[in-house]
Amino acid sequence: MNNLDLLTAITVFVLSVLVGVEVISKVPATLHTPLMSGSNSVHGIVVIGAMLIAAESHTWLGHVLAFVAMAFGAMNVVGGYVVTDRMLEMFKARPATEKKPITEEVPITEKKA
Repeated sequence: MNNLDLLTAITVFVLSVLVGVEVISKVPATLHTPLMSGSNSVHGIVVIGAMLIAAESHTWLGHVLAFVAMAFGAMNVVGGYVVTDRMLEMFKARPATEKKPITEEVPITEKKA
């Protein structure tokens, strides 16, 4: 990798961080959790990229970075599905409970004379 390739990669990374921060900052707080829980599953691409890095790496540093990327990507994918499942549980209909009548029958006792 020559200096121009490295400079291009760093430029793309910095620009993507700036665009990401700008886009996320415009999302209202009420929509942040639903959007993030769905988009966390996109980190499956990170896991695939980490596998490609691990396959092409010939140094211990490459293997360590690939392992860390796979671990964080997998945690984010699982976390995204867990949060989505918890959100969907909130919208499920609760089972109907047996309602008692407003007026209950009161047993009539005989008056003693």
